[in-house]
Amino acid sequence: MSLHKYCRFSLFCALALVALPAFAQRLPAGVRPEHYALHFTPNLATATFSGEESIDLILDAPQTSITLNALELKIASVKTDSGDLATVSYDEARQQATFLFAQPLPAGKNRLQVSFTGILNGQLRGFYLSKTAKRNYAVTQFESTDARRAFPSFDEPALKATFDISLTIDKGDTVISNGPQIADKRETDPAKHTLTFATTPRMSTYLVAFQVGDFKCSSGKSEGIPIRACATPDKVGMTKFAVKAAEHYLHYYNRYFGIRYPMQKLDMVGIPDFEAGAMENFGCITYRETDLLLDEKYASVPALRRVAVVVAHEMAHQWFGDMVTMQWWDNVWLNESFANWMESKAVGEWKPELMMRDDEAETLNSTLNLDSQTSTHPIRARADTPAEIEEMFDGISYGKGGAVIGMVEHYLGEEVFRQGVHNYLAAHLYANATAEDFWNAQTATSHKPIDAIMSSFVEQPGVPLLTVQKKSAADLAMQQSRFLLNSESSSPVNPGWTIPVCMRGGSCQVTTPTENNVSLPAKSQILYANADYKGYYRNEYRAEDLPSVIASAPRLNAPERIGLVGNQWAMVSARRLSVGSYLDLISTLRMDQDAAVLDTAFIGIDYLMHRVADESEREGLNAAIRAEYGPVYRALPKASKHDDPNAREKRAQLFKVLGAANDPLVVQEARALKDRYFKHDNSVDGLLATESIAIAAYSGDAAFYDQVLAWERSSQDPRTRTSALLTLTYFRNPELVGRTLELAISGEVRNQDSYSLITRLLASPETRVQAWTFLKQNWQKAATTFTVSSGQSVIAATGSFCSKGDREDVAQFFAEHKVAAAERTLQIALSRIDACASARESQQPELDQWLKQNGAREVSAH
Repeated sequence: MSLHKYCRFSLFCALALVALPAFAQRLPAGVRPEHYALHFTPNLATATFSGEESIDLILDAPQTSITLNALELKIASVKTDSGDLATVSYDEARQQATFLFAQPLPAGKNRLQVSFTGILNGQLRGFYLSKTAKRNYAVTQFESTDARRAFPSFDEPALKATFDISLTIDKGDTVISNGPQIADKRETDPAKHTLTFATTPRMSTYLVAFQVGDFKCSSGKSEGIPIRACATPDKVGMTKFAVKAAEHYLHYYNRYFGIRYPMQKLDMVGIPDFEAGAMENFGCITYRETDLLLDEKYASVPALRRVAVVVAHEMAHQWFGDMVTMQWWDNVWLNESFANWMESKAVGEWKPELMMRDDEAETLNSTLNLDSQTSTHPIRARADTPAEIEEMFDGISYGKGGAVIGMVEHYLGEEVFRQGVHNYLAAHLYANATAEDFWNAQTATSHKPIDAIMSSFVEQPGVPLLTVQKKSAADLAMQQSRFLLNSESSSPVNPGWTIPVCMRGGSCQVTTPTENNVSLPAKSQILYANADYKGYYRNEYRAEDLPSVIASAPRLNAPERIGLVGNQWAMVSARRLSVGSYLDLISTLRMDQDAAVLDTAFIGIDYLMHRVADESEREGLNAAIRAEYGPVYRALPKASKHDDPNAREKRAQLFKVLGAANDPLVVQEARALKDRYFKHDNSVDGLLATESIAIAAYSGDAAFYDQVLAWERSSQDPRTRTSALLTLTYFRNPELVGRTLELAISGEVRNQDSYSLITRLLASPETRVQAWTFLKQNWQKAATTFTVSSGQSVIAATGSFCSKGDREDVAQFFAEHKVAAAERTLQIALSRIDACASARESQQPELDQWLKQNGAREVSAH
C-alpha cells in the first residue's frame, strides 16, 4: 500500500496497556482455509449488499466450533455440505464470529456454506460506497484487517487460500476483480447480469478486490500480459501515462526478480474516494485518483514523478507482498520497505530525468529525523490488534526499512543483492516469510554478515550517530551512540549497531561498537563518511574538521550534498551545531544547480520561519532570503518548454520561497502568471501556476478566494481540484481562514481530502492558533469527517506547536477526545513539541544574532 503521506509513531498503543493476552485478537489455531467461492449482490442505491460463500477448510482435529473474522455483517445461515446447521455468536470487540455445530466436524477436509448481508459503508474501508456527482460506485479496500467487513473470513495474512469471485450487478455496470472475467451471465431480472472471474492463486484475504461501476479503461500489453488503467468515464483520457509506466515496469521487474509476473492480467483502477495512495490487490491495483491520473502534456514534474512512483511501488508489491507475504503484521516492513526501495530503482531506470536518487536522499533525511525521536519504534514491533496493525503503516515501516535495504545493497553491490532477492522470493512463492528468511537468504548468497547488520537495525529503534575521529593520517574511529533530536532527552541504552560505513572515494567497512576503525581512502581529499548518502546513520565531525567538510560540499555528488545539508540541520535541531553555522552552509550552496539540494536547504529555513522566529525575526529572515536567493532566481535563463525537470523544479522552488518572502518582483510576476492561468493560457508551467496562485493568496481578498473556490469546483482534473482546494489554506485573512475551516467540516469536501485543510492551517504560525481553537470548539462535528488515517494526520499536525503550554493543551485535549489507532501519532506529536520547545531556547537567540550580523546583505545585494 502506498501511503498518501507519512504520519504516526511511538512504542505502545493504548490497548497495549490493557491486561489482555498478547494474542487476544488472533484466530484459534487448527483451522486452515484452502478455497473460498464468493458471490456478492450489491445494491448501490441502498448502500447494502448480500453475499454467499463456500469455504473449503482443513481441520487438524475434530471440533464443534469454527471461529473466523466478521465485522458489520449479519450472518443469516451457516451449514456444512451434509446439511448440518450452525448457530452463530459474535464477539464484536475481537471482530470475530463463532459457528457452533451440534456434532463435531471431522478432521481433514470440510466445506461450509455461509449466507450474509452487509452495508456499503462510508469509512473508505471494507466493501464501501464511493460517489461522484453522477452516481455511486461499490469498491473495496481490505488491507489490513477489513476483508472481514465484506465476507466472513480467516482474515490473517498467513491463512492464504484461492478465491473464486462472482457478482450480480446492474446491467450497465461492470466489475474489475483480481482475475480476468470468464463469464457474463444474463439474469432472469433483465436489469441484472452476473460476472464471474478466474480462480486466483493462493493469496491473503487482504488482497481480494472487486470494483463495481461504469469504469472505462485504456489498454496496453507487456510480455504477453494485458494491462489496463481504468477510471470513471469522464477521466479515462488521463490513464495513458500509467499504462506506459506499467508496461515498462512489468518488463523490468520480470528481469530483475527472475520470476515472471504470475497473474493473467494487470488492472489499475482510479477510485473517486480512496483513503491511502494506492493498494496492491493482486492483479487489481486500486488508486486515489491523483496517484494514477494525469494529462502528460500539461502535468507538472512532481505530478509525473508521483504517478510514476506509485505505479512502480504497487507493481513491486505483486512480488513483495502478494506472491510472498509477511507471516504477520509485525513484519509488514517486508512488504512496504521492499516496495519503497524498489520504486526508486524502477522509476530511475525508466525515466532518469526524474532524478530518483535525489528523491531517495530527501526521503532518507526525513526518515532519519522521524527515527531520531524518543517516541520511535523498531521496524519490527508488536502489532496484535487492528489498531496496533494500523499504526504499523508509518514512515518507519516504509522509509527506514527501505533505507536499510538500500544500505545493504550499496554494501554488497547490486548484482549480489539482486541474486539474494531472487533466492528469497523463489524459496517462498505463494507462501509467507519473516525478516529472518530475508536476511538469511542474503547472508547465504553474499557470505557477508547481513544477518548481523539487518537484525541490528530491524530489532532496535533509533538512529546511530557516528562521531568521526581521526586516529592518524590513514585511520578514523567511528564512535557509536544513539542520535536524538531532543538534546534534553536521555538516550536509551542501545546494544549498538553493525554498520557498513562507506567513505567517499573508498570501500565499505563493517563497524561495530567495539570494532570501529575505518581506513581513509588513500587518494581522497574529501572527508565525507557516507558515500552516495546510502548509510542509515548521522555523522558528527570534530570542530577542527568541519570547515574542510563544508568547503568540500560543492565537490560532493547531489545525494551527498543533500545528505550533508540534512545532517547539519539535524545537528542544529539537536543543539550540536549553531543556527548560524547551518545558514552559512546553505549560503555556500545557494547557487547549487540541483533542485533537490535547494529544496533540502529550504526545509531548515522553513522550520526556522514557522517554529522558531518571532514576527520581527521572520521579517529579518525574509530579507535574508530575498538577498541570498533573489539574484539566483533572476540569473536563471528564461523559462522554456524544453527545460528539463530539474530546471523546472529549481525555478519553481526559488519562485515559491521568494514569493513567500515578499520579493516584490516575484510577487508582481506571480500576479501576472496567475491571471494568465485563469485565462486558460496553457503555456504557463503547471508548477509555476500553482505557486503563483498560492503567492497571490497570501494577501488575497474575498473575491479572489471565491475565484479559487470556483476553480476547485469546476475542474475535472482530480489533481487540479486538489491543488485548488489546498490553495485555500494560503489565505491569511482571519475571516477567510474561518471559511476554510468551516468548509473542511461541512461535508462538501471528500473526507479523503477535507482533513488536509485543517492540518495545513495548523502548520502555519499565522493560522495555527485560529485553526486549533476552531478544531477544539467544533471537535464533535469535525471528528465525523475523519477516517482512521486522516484522524491520525490531524493529531500529527498538532506537533507544529512549539511551547510547553501548547503541549499540555494538546495532551489534555486528546486525553479527553480519543482518536482511533492514534496513540503512537499523539506520542510523536508531543515529542516534536518537546524537541521544538527545548531547542527554541537556544535557536532563537542564535537566529537573532545571525540576522544582526548579516542584516546588511539585502541592501548590498540590490
